[in-house]
Parts: sequence; C-alpha cells; structure tokens
Amino acid sequence: LVRTEADTVEEWFAIAGRREQHLRQMDEAIQQHAPDMERSFRTWDHGGAGLGYGTISYLTKGAKEPTTIPVLGLAQQKRHLALYACAVIDGHYLAELYREQLGSVDCGKSCIRFTRFDRINPDGLAAMLADVNERYARGDHLYGH
Repeated sequence: LVRTEADTVEEWFAIAGRREQHLRQMDEAIQQHAPDMERSFRTWDHGGAGLGYGTISYLTKGAKEPTTIPVLGLAQQKRHLALYACAVIDGHYLAELYREQLGSVDCGKSCIRFTRFDRINPDGLAAMLADVNERYARGDHLYGH
C-alpha cells in the first residue's frame, strides 16, 4: 500500500493525485451497487490507508479471537489501484468468480488491480457488487468454508 498521512477520506483522495478520479469512480460504483455495506475510512497496521465496505469476522491461524475486516477494501498501491474483495462464495473468492466479466484488470484470488477506472467493464463490476451486497444483506457467511 502507498503510505499515507491522511486522517480523512477527502485527504486520502487528494493524496492520490492524478489517480483521485479513478478512486472516486470506484467508490461511487461500490456505494451505488453495494449500498448495504457501510463505508469506513481505515488505516491498516502496515502504514497504508483506504476505504473499507461492510465487515466480516475473520480468524487467522494464530489468533484466539476473530478480528473484523472489510468485505471490500479500496486502496492505492505504488503502481496501481486495488479493490480487495475478501468475500468467499461457494468456496471461491469473489474476484475469481467475476474475473472474466471485469474487463482489462489483473485479478488475484482476492484482489482486483486496475490503473484506470474506465478499463473496468461497468456491467461486470455492477453484477459482482450487487451479488456480494445481496449476500451481505442476507447475512450469508462470506469468509472461509
């Protein structure tokens, strides 16, 4: 993640410079198509900051108690922007399920990397966001098996 000194969402957007508009467009798409996932500004332990949407309980292998992580996380990386999609549906990460529908993006298991918002297929993104939002609103278990 890009190290940020932002204390607010607006400062975080401003730090993005020329990439600000792409982050704002993704943020707007998420809020439009996943309205049940409350947006929060988060600072992560490793020095980065970003936006989180919705929350799920997550238990690491070494932890005794679960922690709360966002279902979706929007972050600035050094060379790209990233939408982390931590939801697991039917044993598959959300990004993997929708990879073919998302357009000119690079997908990992739970990360969708993009350089410009206009490289993302808006219909595929809307479908992915609506799907995870519906499952989140229903209270489905969205992490692990």
